[in-house]
Amino acid sequence: MSARYHQITVSLVFLAILPPLISSARDGDDFPSAYEVVESFDFPVGILPVGITGYDIDWKTGKFDAYLKDSCSFSLEGSYQLKYNSRISGDIQNGRITNLSGVSVKVFFLWLNIVEVIRSGDDLQFSVGIASASFSLDNFAVSPRCGCGLDCKSLGNEDHAEIRSNPFVSSI
Repeated sequence: MSARYHQITVSLVFLAILPPLISSARDGDDFPSAYEVVESFDFPVGILPVGITGYDIDWKTGKFDAYLKDSCSFSLEGSYQLKYNSRISGDIQNGRITNLSGVSVKVFFLWLNIVEVIRSGDDLQFSVGIASASFSLDNFAVSPRCGCGLDCKSLGNEDHAEIRSNPFVSSI
């Protein structure tokens, strides 16, 4: 009879703590932001634009999806464009993102998909498959904003914390 009593007690305790766990999961209060997740994999927040509305990640495999309300594009260095689809996906592990989809860069007249990002010391290497380019981590300390990138002050958006030059696509 004591084994049956123990089983009932464990079941009641589990049922008592289950609703707060479900509530926390729904509210998202106990979950890291997408920016904190990329930092936990040794990437700077600036590889994602401002406005990520949610994400899914399989912590065992590294498969992830990140979501924006709409697609997002902006210019860097005045003549290069970067575009994020409303869904960004790939496989993330410490210092490496592979099978990336949903991010593209305009080089000359062509849109090329960025398919891999590798952290190498204090640099990030971006690959479009046929070519790659490396840039200092310092260029990604701030997340770009849709529509204005890192030059939001010139558009009257004074709440953007810090403006930096970002040569991300200038030498691909």
